[in-house]
Amino acid sequence: MTKQWFVLHTLTGQENKVQKSIGARIKLERMEEFVGRCVIPTERVSEKKNGRTIKKIRKFFPGYVLCELALYDESRGPDENGRKAIYERTWQFLRETPGVIGFVGSDRPMPLRQSEVDAILSDKPQGAADVARPRVNFSVDETVKITEGAFMGLTGQVSMVDPDKGKLKVEVNIFNRKVQVDAEYWQLEKVPVEAPVAVPEA
Repeated sequence: MTKQWFVLHTLTGQENKVQKSIGARIKLERMEEFVGRCVIPTERVSEKKNGRTIKKIRKFFPGYVLCELALYDESRGPDENGRKAIYERTWQFLRETPGVIGFVGSDRPMPLRQSEVDAILSDKPQGAADVARPRVNFSVDETVKITEGAFMGLTGQVSMVDPDKGKLKVEVNIFNRKVQVDAEYWQLEKVPVEAPVAVPEA
């Protein structure tokens, strides 16, 4: 029986609950032949606050869980509507899982391509150590204010972002000259964009 990877849509915040429920019920209900691994793609993200490094777990796809399933019965032909036959045991098992809303891709979802699965799971190979990545919430051309360091108080535009190192370059005006300043994301804050003021017609 061939298993393929599918994406399950879950209630937000219940991804872990769904994963644990599926894992616990596989042996209890003897579903090993129909249900395989259930994965929540995550990564460790490091964040600096007030000089301290805080590590957090971040979900790649909040509200979704990847599950290895034998969903389609290839031994049976398509139904009168030309749709593939589904294993009723797999379907019922998932419907009885608390927190599962359904499949991504309606009731006849397409399985993920192996290349898609590899790309998702390659960031955290099985058994590999977690790698902390600095969290960067800024983008190029965004206006920011430097809140710490030698250039504190200056405002400029982000010209380069290095998310792996958590570093950015900010273009600021110093003595009427544009200068590229290196900064870490925790030394910056976003400057809200002011809405243009409407000028009344004469």
